[in-house]
Amino acid sequence: MGYTMDPDPETTAKAYGKNLQISPKMSVEVCRFVRGKDVDVAIEMLEDVIEKRRAVPYKRHNKQIAHQKGSGPGGYPKKVAGKIRDLLEEARSNAESKGLDSDEMEILSISAHQGEVIPGFQPRAFGRTSPSDRKTTNVEVILKEKEV
Repeated sequence: MGYTMDPDPETTAKAYGKNLQISPKMSVEVCRFVRGKDVDVAIEMLEDVIEKRRAVPYKRHNKQIAHQKGSGPGGYPKKVAGKIRDLLEEARSNAESKGLDSDEMEILSISAHQGEVIPGFQPRAFGRTSPSDRKTTNVEVILKEKEV
């Protein structure tokens, strides 16, 4: 397990979600959706996605995807938004435990990568099976204090 960057530990807080059972494709889109925002704003945006008030715009793999009001091709990945919201809250609580001002934090880095694949099989006719693997996702969050 490693982070994509090595920030200053005095002004940053980190959290890492390993092998989360969420879609890697949707995780990349949700991370792009909240990258660079304040933590409070990002959590509100994710709450809106969970309650289907705001759609996440899809930039890649958006063929045959319905357009949503105000965002173009997009969707409402509730499960992914919930897991990433939990990671943001975890990183915020890590900042509080380090003595940082958790209300004045912004997202320095957030990224999603494909994790391990959980192998599985789907029974088929005549005693055969087909692979039915489940993909997992690793998500990292790095928060930093806003400069005043």
